[in-house]
Amino acid sequence: MAESKKILLVSNGFFPEISPRSYRVTELAKEFCRQGHEVTVISKYRDHDYTEFLKAYPIQLKMWPKSILKALPSSQNRIVSLVYSIISRLLLMFLEYPTIEDMFRVKTMLKKENGYDLLISFAVPHPVHWGVAWARKEKHTIAKKWVADCGDPYMGDVLDTFRKLFYFGFFEKWWGRKAEYIAIPIESAIKAYYPQFHSKIKIIPQGFLFDLQTTHAESAGRSIPTFAYAGGFIPGVRDPQPLLEYLVSLDLPFKFLIYTNSTAMLDGYMDRLKDKMEVSGYIPRAALMKILKTMDFLVNFDNNTLLNSPSKLIDYAIVNKPVLNIGRDFDAQKVHRFLMGDYTDSMALPNPEQYHISNVSKQFLDLI
Repeated sequence: MAESKKILLVSNGFFPEISPRSYRVTELAKEFCRQGHEVTVISKYRDHDYTEFLKAYPIQLKMWPKSILKALPSSQNRIVSLVYSIISRLLLMFLEYPTIEDMFRVKTMLKKENGYDLLISFAVPHPVHWGVAWARKEKHTIAKKWVADCGDPYMGDVLDTFRKLFYFGFFEKWWGRKAEYIAIPIESAIKAYYPQFHSKIKIIPQGFLFDLQTTHAESAGRSIPTFAYAGGFIPGVRDPQPLLEYLVSLDLPFKFLIYTNSTAMLDGYMDRLKDKMEVSGYIPRAALMKILKTMDFLVNFDNNTLLNSPSKLIDYAIVNKPVLNIGRDFDAQKVHRFLMGDYTDSMALPNPEQYHISNVSKQFLDLI
């Protein structure tokens, strides 16, 4: 058995939150525990009873206090809602509000932490990295090695409507100089980071625990085409409207299941498609995977960039179902072929073995 290591994970997201970063941190923490390492997780406060979780995985869980900075509330009044949206966007653009608070919380939490073999901080949100950079000094290194894990680029992000303001580049270069390594999930995203840090970048994909022997397609056993999408929508990028408009025009039976918390772009279509489309909020990943395995095919709304790759594609690869990829140039004929059971144009996905958590955790440990 390999020598036990002392590992510190710092993240805004953690179990039981449903998000890519939460999965990233939680799966690594659990796997490091299974391997016999001493694991500490520092995360934000969440009102959850961790008793059973910590019995199964003896992690030292430390949480910073409840957030002081709050997102502006929603309003039923359209004008008030518009004003709140504008203010929220301005606060985010100029101050990285409200997640800027993570920078201060992380810095405070790390004051008394030291002697680790490996420290991994996780973004988004990126102020988590800023807090580690602030706390990590020559006389207080906290760990032998610091890996800044980035699920998505920050200054090089192209998915948001607005680019980050220039002065946030100083923050990115600040933590980039201090971290020994920068972990990103896909090689094509390297160019989204400052060239001076390219030598520090390691490609380490998202990781999950699954049985490598059961990544095979299961028969759906349904009489009508049934397909699903799980994830968010982004206007002009991950845009469901071309597909939904086409589906509305069809005189064919089908069932489209959508699991998302961003339903604004679905307004109107639920009434027009009626029982042909079923919309639900996010559900726990284990429950979602069981559903995805029973689908005839799955839908992906492309980011239309090589700098970001939806983590849902990992789950799609694991369940090994045909994937209908919807890009910026909508192809109605391809959709029709999928509905007819012709999956010739299915999206190519990588071998799921690279996403197994045992392989992913080893890539991090090899950096010590």
